Amino acid sequence: MDRYVIVCLLKGEVLKFHEKLVEEVCFNYKVRPQKLPAHFTIKAPFETENIKEMEDVLDRFTKDKSKQLLEISGFNHFRDAVIFMKVLPSKEAIDIHDQFIDELTNIPWLHWKPHEGKEKVYHCTIVSRLRSDKFSPIWKHVNKYNPQFETYFDNISILKWNGERWDVYKEYLFN
Repeated sequence: MDRYVIVCLLKGEVLKFHEKLVEEVCFNYKVRPQKLPAHFTIKAPFETENIKEMEDVLDRFTKDKSKQLLEISGFNHFRDAVIFMKVLPSKEAIDIHDQFIDELTNIPWLHWKPHEGKEKVYHCTIVSRLRSDKFSPIWKHVNKYNPQFETYFDNISILKWNGERWDVYKEYLFN
């Protein structure tokens, strides 16, 4: 079975900032880098032999969608294990996300975890799986920066695990 994840890829200045900061943090604090490009997750990793069904849903869903505003504003964290940039979606972006979640719930083999779905914390991870002794110095380091970007929810992308990292399998762009 193949392993996939569904995300919105973040691009432009946000991507450049994310790549630079992840590289800096990983080098300075000897932690492992993310295995995904800058993104926010729509559906956490899942396994299937039938990705065609997901592709059909995405073909139909994205064809009449328009890009919607996202703001990136500062940092936050989950426990002392994950540091991320805060993603603040517009009401319209949340509406599209939630409509897509509704579509995905019609796929009977797709399983959901508690923090997935509509009520979520939109975020773009800088570093995860931190040991407790690494959190404070990295948290202080990233907070020397204050990321403030306007970008867009303008794609839904399927990434596929290649055994070492996630590769873009198929990207669906909004109008």
